[in-house]
Amino acid sequence: MISDLVSAINDILWGQGQILIYLLLFAGFWFSFKLGFIQIRQFRYMFTVMKGSTQSDKSGISSFQALCTGLSARVGTGNLAGVAMAISLGGSGAVFWMWVIALLGMATGFAESVLGQLYKVRDNHKEFRGGPAYYIRAGLNKPWLAITFSLCLFLGYGLTFSAMQANTIADALNNTFDIPTHYAGAVIAIVAGSIVIGGMRSIARFAELIVPFMGLAFIATAIIITLMNIQLLPAMFGDIIASAFGLTEAGAGALGAAIKNGIQRGLYSNEAGAGSVPHAAAGASPVPNHPVAQGYVQMLGVFLDTMVLCSCTAVVILLSDINISGEMEGIRMTQDAMSSHFGAGGNYFVAAAITLFAFTSVVANYAYAESNLHLFKLDSKPGRIAYTIIYLSMVFWGASATLKQVWGLADMALGLMTLVNIYAIILLTPTIINLTQDYKIKLAAGKEPTFNLKDVEIQGSTEADIWPKT
Repeated sequence: MISDLVSAINDILWGQGQILIYLLLFAGFWFSFKLGFIQIRQFRYMFTVMKGSTQSDKSGISSFQALCTGLSARVGTGNLAGVAMAISLGGSGAVFWMWVIALLGMATGFAESVLGQLYKVRDNHKEFRGGPAYYIRAGLNKPWLAITFSLCLFLGYGLTFSAMQANTIADALNNTFDIPTHYAGAVIAIVAGSIVIGGMRSIARFAELIVPFMGLAFIATAIIITLMNIQLLPAMFGDIIASAFGLTEAGAGALGAAIKNGIQRGLYSNEAGAGSVPHAAAGASPVPNHPVAQGYVQMLGVFLDTMVLCSCTAVVILLSDINISGEMEGIRMTQDAMSSHFGAGGNYFVAAAITLFAFTSVVANYAYAESNLHLFKLDSKPGRIAYTIIYLSMVFWGASATLKQVWGLADMALGLMTLVNIYAIILLTPTIINLTQDYKIKLAAGKEPTFNLKDVEIQGSTEADIWPKT
């Protein structure tokens, strides 16, 4: 019955109803237009804002740590297994629609991260916390909707998503080294537990060390494969475009599959609009000290995740000589593609890469859900211990669950979160626009854009002593 219920909800959100596909496209176009296509016009500045990004204080992590924490959650199964699933079900054209949703999603990610930073609070340890539940409560004065989002978040990031990441790690290790999945699940849970027990700062330090290393290693590998098959590149891009618009032999049916799977897996990878990354954005002490600074940082995260890392996986698969079956395939498809390029060594590389990629997501997902304990007055020692036990139990269970079970639950949780979050950020559009204009005016005046509440009209109110008022 649970499986039937999950399937029915997913069919409304992602399937025949396709509510979320239309909603995500609308949100992407909405914020791109309202913010003057900020992801294109200020593309270079997006990198410039990372200067001084390693600075932090006792209340918050650094902007660079917030970027790496956001990438930790983004860069995972969606990049290696999710891209493979999109291509296996939607053909090469799904890659084009992943690019489209990423380009539009950069504006959406900017908007939600600005709000996460503006409406952040201090928890019992005097550290910054925040996210959609907080800006829904403080900005829109809708506590019931804030609780609804938090419950969806706990279902997704608190339980399901890390189970899915553990499932992918265990499957890759079982395929490569014949390690039993329950053994892999136990080790993943133990190692993750040793990191998350230290809270957001411990998770941010871990992300800061691991994410740049694993990202650069994977990009370098994709570049090598591209150079090895440089003569095939024109045909590959031609096939992506033709398939994306239904110009191949399969026709219109393939077009629908390419759009659906490209957008769905693109969202799952970069999470723009889902309401997850604002938790990392809220945890930062930004430089310059303005909410919009974190908007640029997390907009860069969307670009790096989908336009760079997902494209690397697509190149690995599409330049290989493996057959695309049309049936759902995950990490094993990526392993087979890498093996076609490098032999048995390619299989080992993907197993190592997915273990690192997915494990960082396991750790970062904990931080997102843990940020919402404060909303329920559960950010005490007993509350954190109880949540940690439940969380790690789900990680252990996920390692041995079936692919369809885990991805179905993950899709439902992500869909419900996205539904609530996009509704909220569209209602908060005036605040986003006012903050962005304030930042641009101060930047154009040649001074560091420092935020002051008296300068900007916002909806609702922020927590006392977070931002200066004079």
